[in-house]
Amino acid sequence: MRRLPRIRLRSLAVLGLATVLLLGVGGVVGLRSSAPATGEVVPPVDRLAATIDRTQEQLRRVPGDHGSWATLGLAYLEQARVTADPTIFAKADGALRRSLAVRPDDNSAAMAGLGALANARHDFTTAADRARKALRVNPYSAEAYAVLADAETQLGHPEAATDAVQHLLDLRPGLTALARASYDHEQHGRTAEATGLMRQALEAAFDPADVAFCRYQLGELAWHSGDLAGAEREYTATDSGYLPLRQGRAKVAAAQGRLDEALAGYAELTSRSPSPGYLLEYAELLEVAGRGAEAEAQRALADATHRLFTDNGGADGLAGAAIALARSRPAEALAMAQREWQRRQFAEVADMLGWALHANGKHAEALRYARRAESLGARDARYAYHLGMIELALGDRAAARRDLARALDINPYFSPLDAPAAARTLAGLGKP
Repeated sequence: MRRLPRIRLRSLAVLGLATVLLLGVGGVVGLRSSAPATGEVVPPVDRLAATIDRTQEQLRRVPGDHGSWATLGLAYLEQARVTADPTIFAKADGALRRSLAVRPDDNSAAMAGLGALANARHDFTTAADRARKALRVNPYSAEAYAVLADAETQLGHPEAATDAVQHLLDLRPGLTALARASYDHEQHGRTAEATGLMRQALEAAFDPADVAFCRYQLGELAWHSGDLAGAEREYTATDSGYLPLRQGRAKVAAAQGRLDEALAGYAELTSRSPSPGYLLEYAELLEVAGRGAEAEAQRALADATHRLFTDNGGADGLAGAAIALARSRPAEALAMAQREWQRRQFAEVADMLGWALHANGKHAEALRYARRAESLGARDARYAYHLGMIELALGDRAAARRDLARALDINPYFSPLDAPAAARTLAGLGKP
């Protein structure tokens, strides 16, 4: 695996809104597993609305302006992400296809935009295909390489993902490229390198949206490394209204024992961004607080939100399986995880498939996928916890002891339910 050896930070100019709409839309999909698929620089809703209004006015004057149709489609896609409203996907699709209808040949922006839309819908195979088509039209399209990097990452093609990230860095070494390069390093367990790249991005950022994004990613890197103080420092470094920062602060509050504050934070967060990930995290905290009925209500809402996403052209068996497991439907979870694995062989999907197999009593088969989840070297406490519990189910107490201890060493706060369970199980195993 190449380690992005050609990173040349020739210019770290902060991206403006127009570039964000071309490079950032679709986000670094799955950039942090706890966040919704929102991704990178997030322009405020009012700026997006103004862009949409101006572009619509331009198209009323010049309906054959293919560039404006592409910009409109990308702005709709960004709006769908910011508002967590997948019903807007259809508007984005229509505008991008109109751009291609007006100019079907030399139109890499619209092709890349459709790839970004496919990424947002978690149709990563289609996203990669559209990115490659855009690159055949314009081999120097940073937009297409951004889409391709996200798609190849999620498809479980690490070498191709790294190659796409490197091309993006060579073409346009700004925040968009640095974020993807950071994530690429993190996926291979190179946390120090990942953090260094995000710090470079932060040093170059001056727009509040850019700063908030960088601070959140730095907070997540610290959080997933078990550095609670470092995570809190990053999550609270700006007063931005960027919602992922609020999620980070709520996680820290829970880890520090300030449960009421954490619950209030998640209540506000999920009212504004009811993504399945946030709703399931909120449900876990409600369980810890002994509010089981309310926890189940959040899980049911996560289920409904997931169906809304799939009803609007999305595909996300990973979230579906997580919801099914949380709602004690192991057979359904396994079926969804297996289908998702057929679509993309990403580490998180391997972990979920292993955990679903374990929940269905198929421990030997589960072990293979739990090990596959860690094969790139990612340091993830959840992966180590799941592996340890599967090993224990197979009677391998020594391996279980090792991996449960490793999970808690990586991040003793990784889950308000599973981290205490790991500690209890490890204590019950005794010393070697």
